[in-house]
Amino acid sequence: MNDLTLPLEERQQLILWAAACVERLLPVFVDEQPDDLRLANALEGAKQFAAGNLSVGAMRTLAFDCHAAAREASQPAATAVARACGQGAAIAHMAGHSRNIVGYTSKALSGQSLEEELDWQRTQLPVQFRSYVYGQIV
Repeated sequence: MNDLTLPLEERQQLILWAAACVERLLPVFVDEQPDDLRLANALEGAKQFAAGNLSVGAMRTLAFDCHAAAREASQPAATAVARACGQGAAIAHMAGHSRNIVGYTSKALSGQSLEEELDWQRTQLPVQFRSYVYGQIV
């Protein structure tokens, strides 16, 4: 699957995976920006989109908000988490954004915690999307 986007039902499944990934990274952002709710709002929006209660347009706005939060963060790890969240929210518009979650996770974490997180992400991704997200069967 090389397409940049997928049918709505598949984007709804992928956005839940991305939201779960970002939720696990969220403390890195919150440690720096405890009063910034833009990422939390986007994660809630992802759940609402997956349930069919939020539009693609609304999700794009939430994604842009995450990228604004990334620009305002001062620590590279917090910036990476905000970018991961923005990419996750943007899956509503284009599934190809899911391919960026791993890269931003790699910028947010390091060492053993990174390896454990990447393993967790791989095991949580529904099997039918593994080649789509990773480019090969992993």
